[in-house]
Amino acid sequence: MLRRLTLILLLCTFTFLVNAQVITSPDKNFTLKFELADGGVPTYQLTYKKKPVIKESKLGLELKDAPSMMNVFTVSKTEQNSVNNTWEPILGEQKTIRNNYNELLVTLNQKDQKDRHIRIRFRLFNDGLGFRYEFPEQKELNYFIIKEENTEFNLAGDHKIWWIPGDYDTNEYAYTTSKISEIPGLMKKATIDVHAQWPIKTTAVQTPSMMKSSDGIYINIHEAALINYPAMNLNVDPKTFKFSSHLTPDAMGNKGYIQTDFNTPWRTIVVSDDATDILESKLILNLNEPTKYKDVSWIKPVKYIGVWWEYFVAGKSTWAYGTETNVKLTDDFSKLTPNGRHGATNENVKKHIDFAAKHGFDAVLVEGWNIGWEDWFGNWKEEVFDFVTPYPDFDVKELNAYAKSKGVRIMMHHETSASATNYERRLKDAFEFMQENGYNSVKTGYVGKIIPRGEHHDSQWMVNHYIHVAETAADYKIMVNSHEAVRPTGVHRTYPNWFSQESARGTEFEAMGGLAPEHATILPFTRLMGGPMDYTPGIFQTDLSYYNTGGNQRVNTTLVKQLAYYVTMYSPLQMAADLPENYERFPDAFQFIKDVAVDWDNTWVQEAEPGDYVTIARKAKGKNEWYVGGITDENARTATVRFDYLPKGKNYIATIYADAKDASWNKNPQKYTIRKVLVNSKSVLKQPIAPGGGVAVSIKEGSKQDMKGLKKL
Repeated sequence: MLRRLTLILLLCTFTFLVNAQVITSPDKNFTLKFELADGGVPTYQLTYKKKPVIKESKLGLELKDAPSMMNVFTVSKTEQNSVNNTWEPILGEQKTIRNNYNELLVTLNQKDQKDRHIRIRFRLFNDGLGFRYEFPEQKELNYFIIKEENTEFNLAGDHKIWWIPGDYDTNEYAYTTSKISEIPGLMKKATIDVHAQWPIKTTAVQTPSMMKSSDGIYINIHEAALINYPAMNLNVDPKTFKFSSHLTPDAMGNKGYIQTDFNTPWRTIVVSDDATDILESKLILNLNEPTKYKDVSWIKPVKYIGVWWEYFVAGKSTWAYGTETNVKLTDDFSKLTPNGRHGATNENVKKHIDFAAKHGFDAVLVEGWNIGWEDWFGNWKEEVFDFVTPYPDFDVKELNAYAKSKGVRIMMHHETSASATNYERRLKDAFEFMQENGYNSVKTGYVGKIIPRGEHHDSQWMVNHYIHVAETAADYKIMVNSHEAVRPTGVHRTYPNWFSQESARGTEFEAMGGLAPEHATILPFTRLMGGPMDYTPGIFQTDLSYYNTGGNQRVNTTLVKQLAYYVTMYSPLQMAADLPENYERFPDAFQFIKDVAVDWDNTWVQEAEPGDYVTIARKAKGKNEWYVGGITDENARTATVRFDYLPKGKNYIATIYADAKDASWNKNPQKYTIRKVLVNSKSVLKQPIAPGGGVAVSIKEGSKQDMKGLKKL
């Protein structure tokens, strides 16, 4: 009897060892363990420097009208691989990106389901883990519907977390900072009113989800390569600190329609004991596929101004041309009653073109140029815009010829009012119109509830729609900047003409209730983990009562913090969002916006703490120019700016834009100082930053004459 029990124990131990697989990251700091738990349930664990990050967590999917893929698995095959190479992004924060990981590929069989099988692929980098499910083409698994993906992230403690509520339709919430256990009690307050929102009824948060453990481990959970699949939210168990995937459903309540062979998006976990490493991580980009575009020469960075901010402040102008509130695309819009405040007029657009040309901007965004704005909002209307017919006071050919004569392009605007069906029907006509009239970039918008009705902004159908728009735009050599779209997951590597997105609470909300001073110190750790953001910075007139509208609304930053955003908020598309006349009032500060690059050779995150501060230095693409941006929350602090990335043995001219001593986000926000000093690779700047303020630095080469009389830092 004893020998029999011993044999059984040995067999159990052998089975455990066979099912368990362990790999480490190239630098040995991470360890991933995969094994089948009781009942053939796939699980994984992740440790960092021998500290638990993800405790034993289950993997699998529930299918609709089919047996689940959660258990009764056996391991039929395992493979390991290592990769260490580099690649160059079309546009980016650095010229060269290293792709270095160790990989484990596990093939799992369900023999009781006629040998149905899936693969789980893990890639362990020096900055974290990515893994996905893969469904090979097979006789017993061709088509299936996902009821829910049940990927778990069983966290090791009650971490501090920067979060927004889980939602199927909007990511434009303000961030809340709390412990995981405190989320349920704060959810009602956090779920502020946002148009077309669809909050998840159970306790859930959105990704990217940023956390910090009590012992100083930073953890970021998101996804990479979101294609033909719904976006992932995270269910939260506030007692066990376990997160689990919660996919966005469609109008039928289903989560995804799959045909093999198929790979899900990657689930990503970026980890470090240094917050700067989180911001420097390129794990999400590395998990996306290289572009298949053969010609990318037409994809260029863009710095632009626009007929835009005037719609939000001053009551100065409107998108709509007429006073009527019930219009059809078949109406004769020349017979509407002009409201007298239409913004997209020939005269106003020419004024913006002149300003852009004078100050070296690439483009002018014009919103409200096309018919349909009289009743576009809130009506769930399908035939809302046609994207090719201008209002009577906007001459397409005249204005594009005028812009061309000035060396400037006009940026197209396609607001869809969330009627994706209407946009898809008209998409090729719209892009042909753009191509014929000299437009090479478009800002798309999806304000409202999605049509087809019942779909969500983040559902599989809409994810495919955004990709379809990007691919179709590429056929016409058009670059896309999407607003109100699904949050990015690094797919701008694969579709580099989809070169920026909004997909978070951006500057426009400064005119609609305001943003907390800490907001922009959180975004780099959350929204920007997935890709570039069209944050639309550069607001100089921060006290909006200046426009005599009777309100006391303000932009909750100093003027200098707005300058710093051009470095801390990465995007190859950057807007100088304020009114041209406000820049003319502060020409010395405006110089930084004119100078700053939007495409980079290298980036150094110098100091960072989510919700508190961020300081970043970058080298301009192909130039011996460097730029630094530092921002803080509502608290004053001293930023430490190093220059050790400069070539050794040479002095450079640093122009330092700083908050004045008595400045703050709510008092004297427009007070600043500008000084020039000499710096070299050994220099260190200790720069005080005002509450809600920032610091911006440009570093350039100079002649002996330029440097004459300048002091060393």
